[in-house]
Amino acid sequence: MGNYDEDTAFLGQKGPFFVILFFLLNAIYISTGFHGLYIVFVGASPSHRCRVADGNLTEEWMKASIPNETVHGKPQPSQCWRYSLEAVRNLSALGYSPLDVNLTDITLERCVDGWSYSTEIYHSTIVSEWDLVCDGEWRVPFATSTLYMGYLLGSLVSGQLSDRFGRKKVLFASLAAEALAIFAQSFSDSWLLFCVLYFFVGTFQISLYITAFVLGSEVLSKSLRVLFTTLGAFLHYCIGYMVLPWIAFAVRDWRSLLRVLSGLTVVYVPLWWLIPESPRWLLSQGRVLESEAIVREAAKKNKVTAPALIFSQSEVKEAAASQNSKYSALDVLRTSDIRKTTFLCLLLWMAINIGYFGLSLNTTNLSGDPFLNCFLSAVTEVPAYIVSTFLLKSCPRRPVLSAFLVIGGGFLLLVQLIPESLQTLALALEMAGKFGFTMSFTVVYIYTAELYPTVLRNLGIGMCSSAARVGSITAPYVIFLGTFNKYLPYILMGSLTVASSITNVFLPETFEKVLPETLEQMQKCKSFIRRDKHTLEEGKGTVIMKEAKCDPTQQENNE
Repeated sequence: MGNYDEDTAFLGQKGPFFVILFFLLNAIYISTGFHGLYIVFVGASPSHRCRVADGNLTEEWMKASIPNETVHGKPQPSQCWRYSLEAVRNLSALGYSPLDVNLTDITLERCVDGWSYSTEIYHSTIVSEWDLVCDGEWRVPFATSTLYMGYLLGSLVSGQLSDRFGRKKVLFASLAAEALAIFAQSFSDSWLLFCVLYFFVGTFQISLYITAFVLGSEVLSKSLRVLFTTLGAFLHYCIGYMVLPWIAFAVRDWRSLLRVLSGLTVVYVPLWWLIPESPRWLLSQGRVLESEAIVREAAKKNKVTAPALIFSQSEVKEAAASQNSKYSALDVLRTSDIRKTTFLCLLLWMAINIGYFGLSLNTTNLSGDPFLNCFLSAVTEVPAYIVSTFLLKSCPRRPVLSAFLVIGGGFLLLVQLIPESLQTLALALEMAGKFGFTMSFTVVYIYTAELYPTVLRNLGIGMCSSAARVGSITAPYVIFLGTFNKYLPYILMGSLTVASSITNVFLPETFEKVLPETLEQMQKCKSFIRRDKHTLEEGKGTVIMKEAKCDPTQQENNE
């Protein structure tokens, strides 16, 4: 819809209409920040040990009934085992004290009477309420993954819904549905119901995120559109992320926390009357009068005079033609060159999302205050978004992305070398790794958009976004590996990220290149292996490395 910007150029670039809309849409992203990661606190595992349900035992025997075990090189009371309560009762009845017997000779048994949880940090979580520990510990990462499963569904259907019913309706329907799902989740009476509702929270949340992104891209002026898509949305998400730990610090009960987070959505109700529908979408539906009405209202707010005829007949025909030109996901895999680009992008998106969400979910497992750690993890993203925005304006995409992938993964690989006495340094390395992952997350989004032609850009990014959801679904299980070895998640995430930086080398550079419009204009990846034509004719079969040319004209000359 190339003529739309020309037809609405009289509105200017930074009038009150655009500035107000810019901040209103960004305000919505604040909610995605504290709704997206509340599982960090809701699903936290408090210190716990087997419950010893016997009022006849002395305090000394109560403490002695829990054996010690070594975890990560440190002795601590067992969280899943206790000495046989019957044996302990018999010894206590005979007048023995724990110092008079060899406790290691007593048979061990599971926590058949349940667990006792510390309320020092959390008053209650889903872990303490439904005993998601020991043999049931796997249910916590599974519950976390259901959010990202919902992301996967929402990524696939939100675009189709907003294309059919409009950006504004889907935006506010998603916002309301997400709030209701979180509120209903606070009344969950079982872990299974919690997971089901969390799946829908993820579906509505990603739908909200994508639809707001599309609405801003279509309605805002060109200058504010760039700022909104590269910095505004990410930064305001980060603001919500930074607010979350302080809300959780004030509200330590998981049910009350969810009700507070759900209730905060009420502040967005007035935005229904302040945020307009996308004039571009209305135009594509043939609703020219409604589209013009919004543009004229924008002109009034910007204090400019709108022409008598805003959209020409050719513009309306072009909009209708764009609706009839449909591409499917198969087009993203049609030729070998597009398949290579898609495959490499899928690997990048999965690796980056595993690292980003893995580190975000791991904050409560770090030493120190979990609320402060979460806040620091969020603060780390602010300079990353700002720096990446400026780098994207002046630096090639490929080396920048590779550099920050190596930084993010490299710092994580160094964590295992830090001694236990320097936990502050280990925390600093993890935050530096988070900085690298956040930078990579920002760059890969823009880089991918520049690689695909206009006719396939939405489909390409959508497929990569789906791959990203696979990565984020995997992330909780990567962190869960820390229960076996605390350094294993860092080694896995670091190695995967460094390896993906090598993958990135084979993608073409897009910096200062014209965005491709058609499949023919799309740049080609570097070939892994290519046989030399003259050598094949001589029968020698020599294999050489050779880069495929990006310019179609040059490629024809080479051939």
